[in-house]
Amino acid sequence: MQKILFILLALSYTLFANALPSSISTTISAINSNGQVQLSSSVPKGMSGIVIHNYGNGLSAITHATISQGGSTASLLPYDTIPHKNIPNIQTEAKASDRVIFGNFYNNALVIAPNRDVYRKITTTYKKTWIHPDAYALDFMKEGETQLTLESLKKFAQLNQVGLVLIATQNRLLILDPISKHFLGAIPMQIDQSNAMAPFYARFGQIDTSVFGFSEKKYTPYFKSVAGLR
Repeated sequence: MQKILFILLALSYTLFANALPSSISTTISAINSNGQVQLSSSVPKGMSGIVIHNYGNGLSAITHATISQGGSTASLLPYDTIPHKNIPNIQTEAKASDRVIFGNFYNNALVIAPNRDVYRKITTTYKKTWIHPDAYALDFMKEGETQLTLESLKKFAQLNQVGLVLIATQNRLLILDPISKHFLGAIPMQIDQSNAMAPFYARFGQIDTSVFGFSEKKYTPYFKSVAGLR
């Protein structure tokens, strides 16, 4: 009986772990006249990624960012994940057979949660490289934000190579691709709503904000802030 229970628990954990999107590799099969591309396989809508061109002789480079439009269609965007004035922009056009990787940073994830218990529940249920919300909290305060926004999450994700943001709401866990600002799905989850921090869980008590000259601000309550992301 104990062996059966252990197998059921292990299977349950595996199903939860696989509920998060993984990276998908494909290639460009054709270039459309509207600037979009056709892919050699179907990719869920809203997944962001990169286009890699092979120049031969062992040399390849990222030429574009891309966002799936659903099915086998994707849009192309300038690749600016690592902005630097001394790094020239690549002028190579996207071509058929270029490799495309969607979710190239999906192993790096940020959790937005109302309190420590919910944060720990999420980070122990799923296996990812977790970017601690303290890092986002510092950026959040430096920018003078008072509530969560998709643009704020996108900016932080670009600078810190974050591929997914998991956001705890009152009864489910939202899965956000911060680059496309598209919600990829949701997982039912019972959330401990007591002691919700504003604007989100981070170890503010351990951060001496006076060192950075931050002023006291009135942050939007957690669940109201999260609801405004939709």
